[in-house]
Amino acid sequence: MTYHEFKLKNAFSHEELVAIAYGTLVDDLPEGADARLPAPPFLMVDRVLSFQAAGPHGAIVAEQDIRFDAWYFQCHMPGDPVQPGCLCVDAVWQLLGFYCVWRGALGAGRALGCGEVAFNGQVRPFNRCVRYEIDVKRFSNLKDSGASIVIGDAQVFVDGEAIASVQSARVGVFKGIAYPDYPRRSRHSVGGILKG
Repeated sequence: MTYHEFKLKNAFSHEELVAIAYGTLVDDLPEGADARLPAPPFLMVDRVLSFQAAGPHGAIVAEQDIRFDAWYFQCHMPGDPVQPGCLCVDAVWQLLGFYCVWRGALGAGRALGCGEVAFNGQVRPFNRCVRYEIDVKRFSNLKDSGASIVIGDAQVFVDGEAIASVQSARVGVFKGIAYPDYPRRSRHSVGGILKG
């Protein structure tokens, strides 16, 4: 699809999300469009049901199908399999980063943190579906640096029951920080303070 068609879409299938991870969904990406989703098995979302934008605000609704043999159930914890709560937080960051790209951000995405995280439930191997509902509180393109920032509050549901909330989750998209020549050593092969 074209970049124009991509920006007009407001829902994405699993196949399309995996194509974003591999950089093959959009045929004519603008220069500097380095942001990608993680590839499976670390991709924590199976479909985006809805992206909405209204000025600096917006909303995201997405789902993850639970597979009883998912990689994290095999190691967390033997004899007591449960999806790590941090993966729910990461799914929120993944969705916010993808939302930035959908809104036109150019660069590579990075999680910047979050406020309070509260868990009052769990995801087990025979649950069916996790649903993410994110209220985008603010999306900004920072003209001077070319960076984009998004902040959102998320509610996480499993099979219709609210099990977690993530307040003030923050993601930034920054130009010039991608590491496309991995595993070769380059100026991006060592981490530290972001200087994008």
